[in-house]
Amino acid sequence: MSTHHHPLKQPVYDPQTSFIYDDGLWAIIDQCANPSIEQVRAVLEKARQCQGLTLEETAVLLQNTHPELDEELFAVAREIKDTIYGNRIVLFAPLYVSNHCANSCSYCGFNADNHQLKRKTLSTDELRREVEILQDMGHKRILAVYGEHPRNSVNAIVDSIKTMYDVKHGDGGEIRRINVNCAPMSVEDFRVLKSAAIGTYQCFQETYHKATYEKVHLKGKKKGFNYRLYAMHRAMEAGIDDVGIGVLFGLYDHRFELLAMLAHVQELEQNCGVGPHTISFPRIEPAHGSELSERPPYEVNDDCFKRIVAITRLAVPYTGLIMSTRESAEMRKELLELGVSQISAGSSTAPGGYQKALERQHDAEQFSLGDHRPMDEIIYELVTDSKSVPSFCTGCYRKGRTGDHFIGLAKQQFIGKFCQPNALITFREYLNDYASDRTREAGNALIESELASMSPARERNVRTCLAKTDGGERDIYL
Repeated sequence: MSTHHHPLKQPVYDPQTSFIYDDGLWAIIDQCANPSIEQVRAVLEKARQCQGLTLEETAVLLQNTHPELDEELFAVAREIKDTIYGNRIVLFAPLYVSNHCANSCSYCGFNADNHQLKRKTLSTDELRREVEILQDMGHKRILAVYGEHPRNSVNAIVDSIKTMYDVKHGDGGEIRRINVNCAPMSVEDFRVLKSAAIGTYQCFQETYHKATYEKVHLKGKKKGFNYRLYAMHRAMEAGIDDVGIGVLFGLYDHRFELLAMLAHVQELEQNCGVGPHTISFPRIEPAHGSELSERPPYEVNDDCFKRIVAITRLAVPYTGLIMSTRESAEMRKELLELGVSQISAGSSTAPGGYQKALERQHDAEQFSLGDHRPMDEIIYELVTDSKSVPSFCTGCYRKGRTGDHFIGLAKQQFIGKFCQPNALITFREYLNDYASDRTREAGNALIESELASMSPARERNVRTCLAKTDGGERDIYL
């Protein structure tokens, strides 16, 4: 199968006009209120075909009032996740490069009016040290995070990415994919960012409800709703074909937010030729220096949150769903079952936080973490509790299997062909280089049981790669 991908469609759009129509979305919500058991089951049945859902079908599931149907929803989410992603879970770590920020967002601890916060942008040496610590944990994939501030110009960001890729620490330590979460840019700046060989460009709208957006973004460039809304159009125009979107749940009605985010997905598919590579689900968590974060205006409880994740898995079956360490270990375990395909592990959300964790000091983070387990423990539990294969694979990105090419392959259920073998090979690398004895033992047992379920030809192929890995070769992928 060829691995070159098609040029992105050049988007045509009017940056002055929002494609989020509040009245239209509320009309859908009202029209689909109080669905019958039959209506809900009909949508669940359609979802099992892995073709996604319309906004109306999504609104039906969001407003289901029959608790006995929740289990049916969760079962379909598990089934879809298993069909498309198998039992592998991609692992990454956030690396906060700078908490300098010129915006005042009332839900965020990094907001410019929080004068208690010690501001920090990592020096080259400090950045190298953070990357070395992450490599010592076994990470191969980083999400680099930058506050929106003049000092975090595109050139400064590109320099820091180059530094991170250059760090080679210990025997097998290297970062193979850097995804970037930073302020929206112009098309020209996005082209410069693309030149740094980034993976996914990630930017969250926070809230798609314009009146709420204007109320919580008090000053700074982020005040411009439409400029942020069209960030992904500009990124794709610049040739970045993997983008990640998300909503900060708790700022406005979750039904509106989820439908609006799916309208964003549809807009990208129609206008740019491919939807987002990933969707994230942050919930507002308490943050020092943010009163709003202590009492979110539209709090989303755990049961509602689980439904949101499961419904999203049904609505966009081929999109990666990301869950950060904001959530507790228990909650993350449940959400893995319901469709999450990527998680962060062993995270810190303060610049220099990994070094400080080694020194047992803690600076103010962007938000409170819920899952404080070290990486090895998270991996041990993934393997023993949920029989999930931790994946450190970055093969698709380097083989050009990105953007619409990735989605096209995913729709042919290529995961078994590439992703599962690559997950096993990169997991073995982790086990050999970084794991504790108990994790290595449990992990190797899981690899054997996965191999046993493969076709003889594929098993031979993967065993050859595992033998090379055991012999000291690194970074092998199909």
